[in-house]
Amino acid sequence: MSKAYITSYEEFEAYLGKKIGTSEFTIITQDQINLFADATHDHQWIHVDEERAKKESPFGTTIAHGYLTVSLLAYHWNTLVEVSNVKLQVNYGIDKLKFGQAVRVNDEVRVHVFLETLVNLRGIAKAYLKVKMEIKNQKKPAFEAFITFLYHFE
Repeated sequence: MSKAYITSYEEFEAYLGKKIGTSEFTIITQDQINLFADATHDHQWIHVDEERAKKESPFGTTIAHGYLTVSLLAYHWNTLVEVSNVKLQVNYGIDKLKFGQAVRVNDEVRVHVFLETLVNLRGIAKAYLKVKMEIKNQKKPAFEAFITFLYHFE
């Protein structure tokens, strides 16, 4: 995997309509799931009760919170792209988020990112990205969405 290095609006623009990249696979662990449950106060048994999930869950094991998988976008994005020469980066929004399939504990996930649009707002780059989180050896993605970042270049 080669990392993209972007230092200006013009360099960002070169990716318009193209795939920026695909991240490496990372494993979703039970420790991550438990920590996310603690941070969000969402301790639903399907996420944190391993014994009950083995017996009662249709997945046969615990699953990651949907928003845990979404929150990993920042990590995966930063492994794909290094945007420098910026005063500030802002997460501006998520559109059309659709969960396709549950991510089971110990599944491996990665993201595919495409630059759909890029708008220059008086020196601020508004990047609209299509993202898809793939689950290794599964046909359906964990989710698909469009995310928007704002970059205030120097």
